[in-house]
Amino acid sequence: MTIPSALRENLGLPAIAAPMFLASGPDLVVETCRAGMIGAFPALNPRSTEGLEAWLSEIEERLSGTAAAAHAVNLIVHRSNRRLEADLDVVVRKRVPLVITSLGAVPDVVKAVHGYGGCVFHDVINRRHAEKAAEAGVDGIIGVAAGAGGHAGDRSPFALLQEIREVFDGCVVLAGAIGTGRQIAAARVMGADMAYLGTRFLATREAMIAASYKDMIVAAEMSDIQYTDAVSGVSANFLRPSMVQAGLDPDNLVRHGALDMKNEAKAWKTVWSAGHGVGAIQDQPHTADLVASLKAGYAEAMISAAADPFLDG
Repeated sequence: MTIPSALRENLGLPAIAAPMFLASGPDLVVETCRAGMIGAFPALNPRSTEGLEAWLSEIEERLSGTAAAAHAVNLIVHRSNRRLEADLDVVVRKRVPLVITSLGAVPDVVKAVHGYGGCVFHDVINRRHAEKAAEAGVDGIIGVAAGAGGHAGDRSPFALLQEIREVFDGCVVLAGAIGTGRQIAAARVMGADMAYLGTRFLATREAMIAASYKDMIVAAEMSDIQYTDAVSGVSANFLRPSMVQAGLDPDNLVRHGALDMKNEAKAWKTVWSAGHGVGAIQDQPHTADLVASLKAGYAEAMISAAADPFLDG
């Protein structure tokens, strides 16, 4: 197992708080990093490239002088993202430690980030995407398995992790309904270097979503999650109650059409995303308290695994 040395400093838990569209902002990133996990946000959450630079400056200033883990920015490299080139220029100028790319593995983006010593992780949902990411020269691959919130795959985490490992020997991060310290430990035991948590961080005080959205997550069960490409053009998991609230029939959705980043904010503002892990979420803690709980659960699970009586046989 390997985590890039540039990301290990002050990392107290092998996990990343996933960049969540319309939900992750400076407060969530700063508190996550201060608590010892990597915090991330999508470059498109600030509504302009100038806003992106302002957010990064704020995060840098608030983390300066603290024993904080690295922060990350998510770049959508899909052709419909008209801000990609300008946003990448900002990322390079601000020397963001970790760049997470989605919807396309682009060697030029990897080269630009490597040029200042940064790392690039790439989201994949299958072996073919992992092969392309490896060819592009990424430092890490995030396997987005079934049950993850947002744009997710439909493959078993066991099978997806195994297939990624067959084609890539760098850092592998596992995503998909991971929301407890024990589940982070399980990902490590399975062979992942790190875990990727999204939905659990939606229900925190620092997430930039409406109180009613957070309440819906706490009230939801796994059966309330629907996997569909009808909302944004790419398959993702959404809360069925939010569809009903928006006046839609979850069982008779009209397909959105091909992905177009111009329409993403409008689509996701009223139809809310979450993953299969909602059933385990009972509260809305401060981020620092959540990470402390995750650390405790992780340590307990690892100690328990090391004491397994079958290891003596």
